[in-house]
Parts: sequence; structure tokens; C-alpha cells
Amino acid sequence: MNSGVSNLQRFLDSVTPIVPSTTLHQSHFHEINLPWHPPSTETVKYFKLKDLWDSYKEWSAFGACTRVVFSRGEAVKKYFIPYLSAIQIYTNKSLLPSSVKSEVSSNSTVEFESDAWSDDSGSDKLSGSPSNSSSKAWDNMSDDSNLDPAVSLHSRERFGHIYLEFFESCSPNWRVPMMDKINELAKDRPALMTLRSMDLSPASWMAIAWYPIYHIPNVGSKGLSTCFLTYHTLSSAFLDNGKELELDDETETLKGTCPVDRADEEISLSPFGLATYKMQGDLWVNPLVTPEYLKFINLQNAAHSWLKQLNVNHPDLSFFTHHHSAS
Repeated sequence: MNSGVSNLQRFLDSVTPIVPSTTLHQSHFHEINLPWHPPSTETVKYFKLKDLWDSYKEWSAFGACTRVVFSRGEAVKKYFIPYLSAIQIYTNKSLLPSSVKSEVSSNSTVEFESDAWSDDSGSDKLSGSPSNSSSKAWDNMSDDSNLDPAVSLHSRERFGHIYLEFFESCSPNWRVPMMDKINELAKDRPALMTLRSMDLSPASWMAIAWYPIYHIPNVGSKGLSTCFLTYHTLSSAFLDNGKELELDDETETLKGTCPVDRADEEISLSPFGLATYKMQGDLWVNPLVTPEYLKFINLQNAAHSWLKQLNVNHPDLSFFTHHHSAS
């Protein structure tokens, strides 16, 4: 790549949601019971979850477009469809009636296939058909028996009340685009459309799976089959100063805040974590360019560190990790 910006950075910029924000002044902090400690500043910014979901409407229908530049200078427009891969929303008080279970999960029994995307098909569209041949391998990867129940229970108590928890488990070609899934979940969890980021515990997060559909012009390149997972925090607790989340090598925990670009009335929710599947060669990130490759590694480590802190098993990340290729 002969540009100062990597294709990975172009992709991240293209799939970063930008949402309207509102400023809450310190004089009004006492009027609400924040599930986190506000910073020592006069104001806190927050956004409505509905505005966040709305930012995915067009992408869910037509795909998010990113420009991919090849080493020879040619460029294509690549389109990715977003799918909700996982989400956990914690609040400072229970929003569910006692008769309603506090956990939402996918009821699909269709499993991932390692050949769900075929390089030999001549197309970047999702291909393949459901099969039972990969069930055992997927079950092994998505088994949460290694998670400590005591730690998990303690974490949930410390993080607040779980309002919504969803982990997608079916094959990509059986999933519905993100907005359809959000609308489906909101039928049983209506506050998904009314909650604000300042109402959410810092443990609240989501992961979006981005699957390629086509590119213009139609040129052959294995690197264009790459799929991505982007991780985003949802709480205002990470919107106070715009510093990036960093991995502490000694404690293996995340410190700092989610990367945020500030504007007068908007917030850009950049991913703090990343995972890839079928990334081949140096089309997206060049290992020889230290700064961009280091950022790539840090984003990957941040995703794993985040889930480790929450004691969470994320099926998509397990699959991406076991089938990851960056060479």
C-alpha cells in the first residue's frame, strides 16, 4: 500500500458509528443515579441507544462502504453488512419484571462452518450451506465450561443489573442484519430504544460482525474475503476524555477510555477491540509498517482482555481466533 493510511484504518473509519450527543451539566448529576462515578469535570456527554441503532440502518440495508487500495495503486469499493454478534447491557437498577428472565440468548441451533466463505466460489457473497459436520468443533470452541461461575456471579453483582445479554451462535448465512436483530430484541426489551449511555454500567458493550458482500469493480483478491469483529463500549463512563483503551501488560487489564472524537453535538464511537477472519497477506495491514501493525495487535489484545475481565465466552471471537490468518 502506497498510502499513509492503511486499508484497516479506512475500514475502521467507515464502520464507526457517529451519533448525536447531549451534554449533562454537573449541577444535574444529583438528579439521576449514575451506575458509574462521573469524572471531575463540569459536564458529561451521553447518547441515546436508539440513535446508535439508527446509525446502522443504512449499513444494514445496503452495506457499509470502505475504500480498499492495492499496492499497485488500484482501488475498489468494498461493502460489508453488519450483524449483531454479542451485546451485554448492565444498568444501575433492574428494569425487568420479576417474571421475566434476565438473560436473552440465541435460540438458533445452526452452527458455524469453517468453510462458510469459499475462496473458490469466485464471489465474496456468503456461501455454503448448514451442515452438522462442524458441530463438534464449534461446540468445543463455544463451550463455556472454562468460565468460573463464582467469578461470573461476582462480576455480575459488581457490574450492576443485566438488562440484555445476547450472543449469536448461528452461521452467517442464517443471520439477519443488525437492525432486524435489534428490533427483534426490543420487542422483549423495549428499554433498548430508550436507554441512554449514561444509564449504563461501564461493563456494557457490543460486538458487530462485518461480513463482505461485494466490491466494485469486481476484481479477484483473497484479501477481500476478510471478515471483521469490532468491539464498542456503550457507557458514558468511557466518554469523558477521549483517551484510548490500553492494555496493561502486567495486570492484563484495560485502562483509559474508549477512543472518542468530540464534536459539539456528535460522538464518534470508534472500536476499542478487533478480530479478523480470513485476513491474508498485507492488503489490510502491513506487518512491516510498525505503527499500524502495532495498533492492529493492540486492538486484538484489547478484545480478548475485555472479555477476560468480564469472564465472558464470545462464540464469534472463538471461531475467528481458531481460524485466524494474518499471513
